[in-house]
Amino acid sequence: MNTSLEWIKAMVPGLDVTEQEFMDAMTLSGTKVEGYRKLDADLEQIVVGQILKIERHPDADKLIVCQVDIGREEAIQIVTGAPNVSEGDKVPVVLSGGRVAGGHDGSVTPGGIKIKKGKLRGIESDGMMCSIEELGSSREMYPEAPELGIYIFKEDVPVGADAVGLLGLHDAVFEYEVTSNRVDCFSVIGIAREAAATFRRELKLPEVTETGNGEDVNDYIKVTVKDADLCSRYVARAVKNIKIAPSPKWMQRRLAAQGIRPINNLVDITNYVMAEYGQPMHAYDLDTIAGKEIIVRRASKDETFVTLDGQERKLDDSVLMICDAEKPVGIAGIMGGENSMITDSVKCMLFEAACFDGTNIRLSSKKIGLRTDASSVFEKGLDPNNAMEAMNRACQLVEELGAGEVIGGAVDVYPVKKEGRRIPFEPEKYNRLLGTQIAAEDMLSYFERLELSYDKETNEILVPSWRQDLECGADIAEEAARFFGYDNIPTTLPDGEATTGKLSLKLRIEQIARDVAEYCGFSQGMCYSFESPKVFDKLCIPADSKLRDTVTILNPLGEDFSIMRTTPLNGMLTSLSTNYNRRNQDVRLYELGNIYLPNQVPVTELPIERMQFTLGMYGEGDFFTLKGVVEEFFAKTGMFEKPEYNPGAGRPYLHPGRQADIFYKGTAVGYLGEVHPLVAANYSIKDRVYVAVLDMPEITAAADFGRKYRGIAKFPASNRDISMVVPKEILAGDIEKVFDAKGGAYLERYALFDIYEGSQIKPGFKSLAYSLTFRGKEKNLEEADITGAMERILKALEHMGIELRK
Repeated sequence: MNTSLEWIKAMVPGLDVTEQEFMDAMTLSGTKVEGYRKLDADLEQIVVGQILKIERHPDADKLIVCQVDIGREEAIQIVTGAPNVSEGDKVPVVLSGGRVAGGHDGSVTPGGIKIKKGKLRGIESDGMMCSIEELGSSREMYPEAPELGIYIFKEDVPVGADAVGLLGLHDAVFEYEVTSNRVDCFSVIGIAREAAATFRRELKLPEVTETGNGEDVNDYIKVTVKDADLCSRYVARAVKNIKIAPSPKWMQRRLAAQGIRPINNLVDITNYVMAEYGQPMHAYDLDTIAGKEIIVRRASKDETFVTLDGQERKLDDSVLMICDAEKPVGIAGIMGGENSMITDSVKCMLFEAACFDGTNIRLSSKKIGLRTDASSVFEKGLDPNNAMEAMNRACQLVEELGAGEVIGGAVDVYPVKKEGRRIPFEPEKYNRLLGTQIAAEDMLSYFERLELSYDKETNEILVPSWRQDLECGADIAEEAARFFGYDNIPTTLPDGEATTGKLSLKLRIEQIARDVAEYCGFSQGMCYSFESPKVFDKLCIPADSKLRDTVTILNPLGEDFSIMRTTPLNGMLTSLSTNYNRRNQDVRLYELGNIYLPNQVPVTELPIERMQFTLGMYGEGDFFTLKGVVEEFFAKTGMFEKPEYNPGAGRPYLHPGRQADIFYKGTAVGYLGEVHPLVAANYSIKDRVYVAVLDMPEITAAADFGRKYRGIAKFPASNRDISMVVPKEILAGDIEKVFDAKGGAYLERYALFDIYEGSQIKPGFKSLAYSLTFRGKEKNLEEADITGAMERILKALEHMGIELRK
């Protein structure tokens, strides 16, 4: 969307700002300006000059010497080769030291071309007479300009006056990025309304006066809308005694600034109203309308129609047509027909202003391969209440320009009137949403500038129909924000753990998992969520296992990707297998990925997704190496209580004597162990493979990042070593439970430092040796303090069948 700043200023009196100030303020208030172009950026010292005398150049057949009055005491002499000038002509003259935008051929020079006094074939030339191209424009925008030669003012203009101003070039054209929901801003009035609100100025819209003679338009035309779902409103008026002529200069200048080529008064009026009101209009030669009737209907299947551009279009029954009693005369909202076009011989004209379904216009335009300025506007969905106002404005301009005689009355087919919305006024809610403390009175003052009314009795904001983007309280809050000033909203952090400047608890724990794994030499891998049903057999999972209850993909890429995984082991073992068979040694991998557990089979609802932290390794390291990584992870997540390990897990894919379920505070949080040799063989791995799988939702529930400070120990520690002969079925963890229960307040820590099984130990037993550290927090420990704790420990161990090693 482009607008001329001068056109905006005409509707917003007192708007005295520079182009940059306008651009910055409008962008901050929500009407984003992409940029602007000053039409007079490279034009300096250009005045109106009148040619007093013309003589031939003595040394050049194609040059003439002109004496030009520029409103000063003495005329200046200019040598030119222009063939179209005569004595008495008034032309734009750039004085010596001035600047023009480009060359006569239409080329534009960045920064312009500076004109200096000089000689042409020995004759002095003090300045230059300008063509319209040298002034940075073209004959498209100034149709009165000659094809070759100097621009000549047709009207009486004062000599010495500012020629750039008389040509309407003291202006700037702004380009806006308007979102598709702000249909009202695809018009000069819409942008002017935003500018008035932004700069706190009064909005002065064009005053539309009543037009029409004493006749009734219903005697000239009848309108029937058969497909009201695609045409919510159709307004028609008629004009007779048409007089085709050029439109006035002020209209041509405004259209040219918009990038619209002036053609004649009737075409220019429709283009002008479309730019001003955002309402496309179309004109038909009323004498070509059979039966003096307009019928709005869908096209017939395979119907053909010749549009104004002379192209035959093939249609179907989804395209909306404008027809007379016998034939189609236009494609609704896109382009009129060749059979009803306005020609110079037109006597009576029919004006159309309608509101068509935007989606249908977009699809129809794409289907027939024709997109026009009108269709691009209709596509966005227009306000039907704007149609009559735009029609009356067009008829007013017809009378003001003397383009014809407007017939009285209007045909208005508008079965269901569109009303505005009512949205509750909730200033506290808006402030909470924005993080502001805007007073309710200030909000209402912003809304008043935007022509949003307030119903005090119902406490509601009344939204006019042309603000189609305002649908709920959040939209109203946005209006308050943009006129309070986005730059005035204080910087605050939103509420909620996930957005207070740190990661959520879940993401923090996942990050710790990555950090611990990578610190311990593991590399991250990513495995597919889709797997083959055959993986359960490779993992030696029983046929009745719940792991075989899977979510089956309806349209899989193939059988190998036909189910969603219920265990992460296949992906991990596949990755380890790939590395093993490529002769990579000492491989350690980890993955953070979901498994998908259906509530029932067949699946009737979304499955449960659980994030799993999977560790896999072969080569250097063993079961206890992996156990250490798991416990390091627990410690980093604040799980300081000792986990428990149940070696009777009975998982078929793990070695029966080298596996354990992991419990924390009585809750199962995962498992670890050596992969069963048969499973490892199924994955072509001929080495010992160790895996650990931790259920991250359970880890997250158990994690605790609370920290309590303990000072540096003030008193020395005392160590005691204990070597025991232990039945093989007793676990080290069972012994450590005794230490925790019987060691008392002075037992600071303990550590297993030796395990032995051999000929020196009787069959069915093993030797375990622990180092125990005792320390007092408030005093130096005496021998009796330590001896008492050791006696309690040894007595409890004796009850378990454990003996001290001699």
